[in-house]
Amino acid sequence: MTLLEVRDLSVSFSASADGARAVDEVSFSIAAGEKFALVGESGSGKSVTALSLLRLVQAHSSGEVLFGGENLVAASERRLRGIRGKDIAMIFQEPMTALNPLIRIGEQITEVLELHEGMAFAAARERAIALLARTGITEPERRFSSYPHELSGGQRQRAMIAMALACRPKLLIADEPTTALDVTIRAQIMQLLEELQREYGMAILLITHDLNLVRRFADRVGVMQSGRLVELAETGQLFARPQHPYTQRLLDSRPKKMVQPLPPEMAAAPDILRGDDLRVEFSYPVGWFKKKVFTAVEGASVFLKRGETLGIVGESGSGKSTLAMALLALQPLAQGDSVFAGQSLRNIAPAQLRALRSKMQVVFQDPFASLSPRLTIEEIVGEGLALHQPDMAVAQRRLHIVQALREVGLESDILVRYPHEFSGGQRQRIAIARALILEPQVVVLDEPTSALDASVQKQVLELLADLQARHGMSYLLISHDPEVIAAMSHRIAVMRAGRIVEQGFAGEIINSPRQDYTRQLLASVAA
Repeated sequence: MTLLEVRDLSVSFSASADGARAVDEVSFSIAAGEKFALVGESGSGKSVTALSLLRLVQAHSSGEVLFGGENLVAASERRLRGIRGKDIAMIFQEPMTALNPLIRIGEQITEVLELHEGMAFAAARERAIALLARTGITEPERRFSSYPHELSGGQRQRAMIAMALACRPKLLIADEPTTALDVTIRAQIMQLLEELQREYGMAILLITHDLNLVRRFADRVGVMQSGRLVELAETGQLFARPQHPYTQRLLDSRPKKMVQPLPPEMAAAPDILRGDDLRVEFSYPVGWFKKKVFTAVEGASVFLKRGETLGIVGESGSGKSTLAMALLALQPLAQGDSVFAGQSLRNIAPAQLRALRSKMQVVFQDPFASLSPRLTIEEIVGEGLALHQPDMAVAQRRLHIVQALREVGLESDILVRYPHEFSGGQRQRIAIARALILEPQVVVLDEPTSALDASVQKQVLELLADLQARHGMSYLLISHDPEVIAAMSHRIAVMRAGRIVEQGFAGEIINSPRQDYTRQLLASVAA
C-alpha cells in the first residue's frame, strides 16, 4: 500500500517560480513499511527534496506530495504542524546543530509527546526514558537530564532517533543520519534503525551518499543528479545493472586498490620514518590547583619505508592524528623517540628541525579550513618556498608554483584567485600542490578525502597514488574509512583508545584480521 507519493515535485529558491530549480519534477513513491533511499553527490537535491516534503525550506514548491491521499504542498501550516513529528518524523545529519543546546535531552522528547498526544509530563517522562533505553543509551534516567553537549556523537544521534520515534510515525526521514559518525557507531545506528523499522512497521526515507550503506539497508533506490531523479530501481537491480551513466559513474567511484607492492630493494632499505614506543600525554586543570593527565597515545611503535603508504585506521579519538603529529615532532613526546632519515627528532635543535620540515609535509582533512582565505593561490602554494628557500628569485619561484599546480591537474590561470572560488576537490588539489612543491620525502594525509563526494574522492586518491609512483614519496594515511585505507595502503595499523591493536601488510589485515575490533572496523570493505 502506497504511503507517500511524490508527483512532479519542483523546488526553486528564486523569487520567480520559473527560476533555477534545486529540485526539478521529481516523482517517486514509498510503500508502507518500505526502506527507500535517495542517493547522489552534494548539491544533487536530495536533502532539499526531503525537507520539501514537509515544507521545511523557504522556497517555491510545485507538484504534489500525497500522504494518505492529502497533498502536503497545498496544506496549511497548522495542518503541517500536526503532521510533523507525529505522522512524519525526521532525523537530521548533525544532531548537535539540530538539538536545542539550552534544553535537556529528556525535555526535548517530552515536548513532542505533550504537543502531539497531550500527555502529562510524568507519563511523557516515563515514555521518554523508555525510548532512550530502547535506542541503546545507557543510564537513560540520568541521560534524560543531560544537555546535548554532555553526550557523545553516537548518543546524540540515538537521542534524536528517540525523539523522532516518540509518536510512532508512519514515515521516518533520515537525512544523512550517520555521516558525522565513526564506522562502528555508524553500523550500530543503522542496525538500530532497521530493528526499530521492523518493530514499528514504519517506512524510512534514507538520504545518503554512502553506497555501501544503501546496498545493505534499502529496498529501493532513487539516484539524483542536479535536481533530477535520473534512475529508480530495486537495490539489487541498481547495483547489478545500473542504467544511467551518472549511476554507473557513482557506483564506479568506490575506491579500488591503487598501490603496487614495494620493489624488494625499497622494502629492504632503511626506514625513512620510525616511531619507537611513543607516548603522548595531555594535562588539563581539575579544580584550582590540580591537573589531570590524559594519555592520547600509549606504547605505539611504527615504521615507514621510502615509497610506502602506512594506513592508520581507527575511530575518532583513537589517537591517529596525535600519533602522526608526534612522529613529525609537531607534538611533544612524553616517552619514546621519532627518527626521520636516521635523525632522532626527540632532542633535535630547533634550527635543525626547521631544516628538516621541508621534507615532512601535511595535507589536512578540510582544505577550506587549512587554506588561508586572505592569500592568493600563488601565495599559498609558494609559501613553503618563501620560508625554506628565501633567496630564490621571484620568477623561478613562480615557475615552481606553476609546475606544482600542473602536477595536480590545475593550470596557471588560477594564481591570482582565492580558495573560496574553487570546489572542494580543487581546494584539496591546491593543498596537495602546497605540500608537493617542497619535494617532501614523507607526507601525512590526515583524512584527505573525508570532506569530498565519492567521485571527487576517487580522483584525489588516484592523483595521490600517481604522485607517489612518480616521486617515490612515503605516505602516512590517516582515515576512519576502511575502503580508503584498503585502496591506498601497503601496510595498515589499527588504533583503538591510543594503542595500536594490530598492524601488518594490508592484505593480511583486511582478509585475515586477528582482532575482533579490526573485523568490526573493516567489515564494510568486504561488503
